[in-house]
Amino acid sequence: MNQAAVELTDRAARRIAEIVAGEPKTPLLRVSVEGGGCSGFQYKFDLVGGSEADDLVIEKGGAKVLIDPVSLGFLTGSEIDFVDELIGASFKINNPQATASCGCGTSFSI
Repeated sequence: MNQAAVELTDRAARRIAEIVAGEPKTPLLRVSVEGGGCSGFQYKFDLVGGSEADDLVIEKGGAKVLIDPVSLGFLTGSEIDFVDELIGASFKINNPQATASCGCGTSFSI
């Protein structure tokens, strides 16, 4: 898979780089999809210390994001962004495959 499978915005890359700067033992952000949430699937964000051999690795602006092959099937074509809104600041995934999502934006259905 090439990096174009999932895009990382400049805002998200900057925020990830800021977060991991204080976490030398876990310098990578793993984005995954798991069952659950109010719409069927949910996004999960974890800081990790290393990658697996079959991970997609996205690098931008000093940030590294890892996505496992199973999650990539749900995330292909998506954009990972960082938004700072009145309700709070968070990573947001703009996923063209999602047919519905919950109000909090962390779960979706296909």
